[in-house]
Amino acid sequence: MSSISTEKKERSAVDSQEDPRGRILSAAGREFAEKGYETATIRDICTLASVNVAAVKYYFGDKYRLYIESVRHAHEERSRQFPLPVWADGMLPADKLRGFVGNMLERMLGFDEPPWQVRLMLREVLHPTDACRELVEDYIQPHFTVLCNILNELTDGKESPAELRRIGLSISGQCFLYRAAGDVVGMLIPPDERKEMHNPAELANHITAYCLAALGKRAPLSVEAS
Repeated sequence: MSSISTEKKERSAVDSQEDPRGRILSAAGREFAEKGYETATIRDICTLASVNVAAVKYYFGDKYRLYIESVRHAHEERSRQFPLPVWADGMLPADKLRGFVGNMLERMLGFDEPPWQVRLMLREVLHPTDACRELVEDYIQPHFTVLCNILNELTDGKESPAELRRIGLSISGQCFLYRAAGDVVGMLIPPDERKEMHNPAELANHITAYCLAALGKRAPLSVEAS
């Protein structure tokens, strides 16, 4: 999907919202995601949201608070779009891990063109501001805790909390690579391979298998492939 068509779709989405505060948040998220905090302007945000400039002060106070609220709005939207899986009683921890990793990749990768929520959160993670602490506390930490609990169950409670966090970060890092360095990944692999093997479902299968093999919960990948 081209950036032009994406921009048109996003603008129409903003225009279709009736609540002025919601329109401002969505417009601000898109502007901050594209331009960053310093470059994005209140005037451009208000033009996109079809509101008066004074509306930002009325609803948010200032540009900084608007940015904080935009980041919060972004992760709330992604959580709503891709809620964590609900585990059935008795589900195997390996299956929980596969579901968690798949959910993480869906949130990070989205579809062909990453939505503004993902772009804004990625910008915040790579170039953190004060909003990053709220992003971690309200969004990243709860998900990471779920992952560590799954790993604790998977390892029969034999690993220390510190080791569980290291394993969890290794898994998260594999997922994050495909978002943060997606363009580079696309240059490293053939288009057909990318289409067949680098979609969220296939990546989730691979990352889960890799983790289970590393933890001795399944045969090494090279053994199964032979």
